[in-house]
Formats: sequence, structure tokens, C-alpha cells
Amino acid sequence: MRGCNRRSRFPFCVTLLTLIFLYTPLILVAVASFNASKYGGAWTGFSLKWYERLFQDRAIWEALVNTLIIALIATVASTLLGTLAALALHRSKSRFKSIYSALVHTPLVVPDILQGIGLLLLFVTVLSTFGEWIRRTFGIECGLGMTTIVIAHITFCLSYVTMVVLGRLQEFDRSMIEAAQDLGAGGLYTFFRVTLPIISPGIIAGALFAFTLSIDDFVITFFVKGAGDTTLPIYIQSAMRRGTPAVINALSVIFLLMTFILVFITQRLLTDKKDTKK
Repeated sequence: MRGCNRRSRFPFCVTLLTLIFLYTPLILVAVASFNASKYGGAWTGFSLKWYERLFQDRAIWEALVNTLIIALIATVASTLLGTLAALALHRSKSRFKSIYSALVHTPLVVPDILQGIGLLLLFVTVLSTFGEWIRRTFGIECGLGMTTIVIAHITFCLSYVTMVVLGRLQEFDRSMIEAAQDLGAGGLYTFFRVTLPIISPGIIAGALFAFTLSIDDFVITFFVKGAGDTTLPIYIQSAMRRGTPAVINALSVIFLLMTFILVFITQRLLTDKKDTKK
């Protein structure tokens, strides 16, 4: 009986080993960013010179500005569209609801490289078909660039926002809406004063997910970017090929801290149900 009540340590050991495997590379990058050695090999002494060079490198900050602009636009657009899609799916009683849901969630499981290739073919087809007409009519030169990157980011962020907001809506107590309607509240008033405040943690969490995914994306951006358009992940990959890993280690530490903060805030919003119940 005593042997039956003893808990197995195997799941704990597997989880611990997995966490060590996942976080050891991140720890090594953080340590290497303070190493005086350029290539992060043997420890040659503590130094902050790579952080100094990081803040003096103009190209990095231009890439960061591009990344933030794209991420902010993609976040706002995908949050708006994703919230509307989640509301439509939640309220829909159509027999095709399962098909609509599958179409919205498909980008979550499609590999990034396939999405990148598909979007590239779409943009090339549209630009080759309508690019000359747009140039003659509006005087605008069309091509791959920041606009195509933003559209691509909205496309894959939309599904994540929809998933998060839909999860919040599934926990929604419709009796509150019915109570507001019984008291004479109209549709818009009920939405903005009852529905929206309750699902707002899900909307904020979805927006943070979208922002994190956008600033972190490399594969899809690589396919749909134009010549000279550089985001931070693209710059990091290019810098590693040029043989400047030390500065990239310092940049990666800052990048990781930003990502962890955003993910932490997102998780807190998703798990905090006290405000929703109130």
C-alpha cells in the first residue's frame, strides 16, 4: 500500500530535463553577451562593450523602428479583425460554422514556410496584374515592401487573436447580456458597457500575442519583404552571417527580456478571471 501511494518522480524529472534543454541556450547567450571575446568561446573577461556597440549601431535601430512600426500596425488591425471574427463565430448558428472556424484556425497549424511561399505568390500575382494600372492611375509604384510585410503579419496574427478572444467568449455568462436587455439597454450600449469590458482581458491578451509574434517573425517576413526592407529578425540573421555574433548576443538578451515581459503579461491576463466574474 505504501508503494502504491508513492508518487512517481519520472514526470517531474522529464519536465525538469526539458526545461533545462530549452533554457540552457538562452542562458549561454546571456553569458556570452558579457564575454569580452568576440565569438563567445572561452571566457576572456567581463565586458559591456558589446552593449555599447549595440547602442551605437545605427542600422540596428533602423531595423528596430521598422519592426515596431510593422508590429504596431499589424497588432491594431489583427486585434480589430480577430475580435470581430471571434464575435461572429461565437454568435453564429449557421450549419457552416465548423467550416468557418476551420478556415480561421488553419493558419495556426500551417508551417510558416508554406504561408510565406503562398503569400509571396499571391503578392506577385496581384502586383503583376494590377501594378501597372495602379502606377498609371494613382502614380504609386507597387512592389514588395513594408506594405506586403504588414499584410502578411496581419494574416497570421489574425488567427491567434481570434483563438484567444473566442476562448474568453466561451466563458462568457450570457445572463448578463439578457439582464441588460431586460433593463432596456440597446445592442450597442450592451456591447460597449457589458460585453466589451468583460472580454477586454482576452482582447488585450490577443493583442500582446499578435505583437510578440510580429516582432519575432523571420520566415514569412523573409519571403514577402522587398529589397532594402530590414526588420530586426532579418538583421540578426544577416549579422550572424557576417560574423558579428557578440553584438547580436547583446541584442538577443534585450529582445528576450521584451518577449518574456509580453508573454508574462499575456499569461496573467488569460489566467486572471477575477475581473471577469465581477
